[in-house]
Amino acid sequence: MNAPSVRSEAATVETLSAPLLRIVNLRKSYATPQGPLAVLRGVDLSLAAGETMALMGESGSGKSTLLHLVGALDDADAGEIILDGVSIARLPENARAALRREAIGVVFQQFNLIASLTVAENLAFQAQLAGRLDPQWQARLTHRLGLENLASRYPEQLSGGQQQRVAIGRALAVRPKLLLADEPTGNLDEATGDAVMDLTLDLVTETGCAFLMVTHSARLAARLSRRETLVAGALARS
Repeated sequence: MNAPSVRSEAATVETLSAPLLRIVNLRKSYATPQGPLAVLRGVDLSLAAGETMALMGESGSGKSTLLHLVGALDDADAGEIILDGVSIARLPENARAALRREAIGVVFQQFNLIASLTVAENLAFQAQLAGRLDPQWQARLTHRLGLENLASRYPEQLSGGQQQRVAIGRALAVRPKLLLADEPTGNLDEATGDAVMDLTLDLVTETGCAFLMVTHSARLAARLSRRETLVAGALARS
């Protein structure tokens, strides 16, 4: 039997060590009356499965824009976003929608729960859309998030912290490869925000997904394994 070539061994090592998320020379601008406004100016970033990263920066630095592009919620002007070996920009819209349902969980500052659905129904919503509802995992999430006694309530009957726990559970119900969060504790007091972050990090560890969080809080950012800062649309380099 022939020994494997150096090239094939190198390819195997590269595959095993490839990041889950790779962002290459990402650029985005918006039209304004004064002309195009460059928001992202060639961002390069990578994130491994199971890794947690805080994305920081002043307002207007491009943090939320980057998150929306990674979440396939908007289109870049140039560059690549590659998730688990798949280039998001090259996917047709139906495939991008499937990716959003099945592989990416998103948690927003404003919770974005469906007012007409109960807690249990909100938790199951994305997983049902993706055809990946797992009753056992759903029950475990409900328990871990402390929502068992609130399952029949509606969002308007919940506190801010309770609503954000539902939003986190909904995003994780599909066991996504990547969890994105845009200032997930921004509308919560410090103690409630800390409790929500504890739960999020525990569940990220349990699912093994990568976690990319936009935050203004250096204190919260310090709890994640990596921190990057955007300055005027580009990553700051130390």
